[in-house]
Amino acid sequence: MRTKWVEARKNDKIKTQLHYAKKGIITQEMEYVANLEYLEPEIVRKEIAKGRLILPSNVNHTNLEPMGIGIATRTKINSNIGSSALASSIEEEVQKTLISIKYGADTIMDLSTGGDLDSIREAVIKNSSVPIGTVPIYQILHDVKNDINALTIDKMLEVMERQAKQGVSYFTIHCGFLLEHMPLLAKRKMGVVSRGGSLMASWMMHYHKQNPFYEAFDDILDICQRYDVSLSLGDSLRPGCLADSSDIAQLSELKVLGELTKRAWEKDVQVMVEGPGHVPMNEIERNVELQKELCFEAPFYVLGPLVTDIAAGYDHIASAIGAAIAAWKGVAMLCYVTPKEHLGLPNAKDVREGIIAYKIAAHSADIARGRINARLRDDAMSNARYNFDWNRQFELALDPERAKEYHDESLPQEVFKEAKFCSMCGPKFCSYKISQEIIKQHS
Repeated sequence: MRTKWVEARKNDKIKTQLHYAKKGIITQEMEYVANLEYLEPEIVRKEIAKGRLILPSNVNHTNLEPMGIGIATRTKINSNIGSSALASSIEEEVQKTLISIKYGADTIMDLSTGGDLDSIREAVIKNSSVPIGTVPIYQILHDVKNDINALTIDKMLEVMERQAKQGVSYFTIHCGFLLEHMPLLAKRKMGVVSRGGSLMASWMMHYHKQNPFYEAFDDILDICQRYDVSLSLGDSLRPGCLADSSDIAQLSELKVLGELTKRAWEKDVQVMVEGPGHVPMNEIERNVELQKELCFEAPFYVLGPLVTDIAAGYDHIASAIGAAIAAWKGVAMLCYVTPKEHLGLPNAKDVREGIIAYKIAAHSADIARGRINARLRDDAMSNARYNFDWNRQFELALDPERAKEYHDESLPQEVFKEAKFCSMCGPKFCSYKISQEIIKQHS
C-alpha cells in the first residue's frame, strides 16, 4: 500500500509524519487514518502537529496499513508476542502475529529474547499489516551474550539502527529512569518490575554512570528521524503491585519522560508515553491526568492497569477492568495482558484471550467517550438478537468463532440457526418472543 507514497518522499531530508504535519502537509497516511476514524484529514494533521496523535509508520514497512494512536481516534490495543530463551520459533511468532491481527490488535510488540532475533523480527514484519514495536535493550543484551561489560552506547545505537532498517515502527526505550532515582526504590515493595528498567538499573549500578539511553537520547532521535520510528517512552518504574502505585519513584520518572517528549518533538520524532502497571481503580483517573499534565498530552499507552494483585490466571480480566477505566478517562492505547501474565510465556490461545478482553475494554471506552459511530455495531447486534438472527449475531461478535461455538454446544443443528429461542430459556420462556407476542397482540 505505502510503496508509492514512500517512494515519492524518498528525497525529503526529514520523512516523519510529525515533520509533514508541522509543515501543514497532509500525507496519504493521514488521509487514510482520517477515513478510518471518520475524521477530517486536517484534524488528523493538527493533532499530529500538536503531538497528541502519532502514526507509527516506518518508511521501510511498506505493507503496513496506517493507523493512529491518540485521544482523537478510537482506543487502540497492542498485542505482545515474542520468543524466550526457553521457547523460540519463527513459525510460532508468525502464528501469534497472524492471530493478533485476526482478532483485532492495532499494533504488535515483538518482545523476543531468545533464538535468531533478527530472523524472527524480519518474518513478523513481513507478515504484519500493523505497526511493529520492539524493546531494543532485549536484543542489545542478547547480542552481547548478557555481558554487561560489553554493553556500550555504540552497540545500543547499532542495534537500534538495524531494527529501524528492518521496518520497526516504534521503540520502547527506558530513558527516563535516572541514576538519581535509584534511592527511591528503597521504599518499594517490589522494586523494578520492568524488564527493560531492571536492565538499566543493572547497567547504572555496574558502571555508576547515568542511564545510557538518556545520555544518547539525541543520537537515538537521529535514528528515529531517518526512518520515522516513533518513540514509546518506557516506564521503568511502573508499579508492579498496588502497594507501589503512584509513588514518588513512578512520578519522578514521569517528569523526565515529559522533558524527553519535548526534546523528541523538537527533532520531529513522534512520541507516546507508557504508563502503569498495577493501579487501584480509584487512582486510575489521577494517573491519566498527571500524564497529560507532565507529558504535554502526548498519547498515553498503558499496560492494563491491573486493579488487583490476586488474579493470577485471570489477569487479562483484572487488567481489562482497569484498561476500560483508563481508556474512558483519556488513555490512547492499551497494552493487552494475557491469562499467563506473571506465570509464563503466552501461546497463541493466550494471545487470543488477551486480545478479546482488551477489544472489549477499548470498545466499551469508545462508547463511553461518545466516539463517532462507536455504537453502530452494538445497535446492529441488538437488532439481530431481537430478531433471532443467529448468524448475524455471530458476525457482529468480537469473536465470531467463540460465539458460534458456545451456541452450537447445545443446539448444533442448522435448523436452530433460525429458531426463535436458545438453550437458556427454550421455546416457552424466551423474553424476546414473549415481548414480540405482547406487542403484536396490542398493536
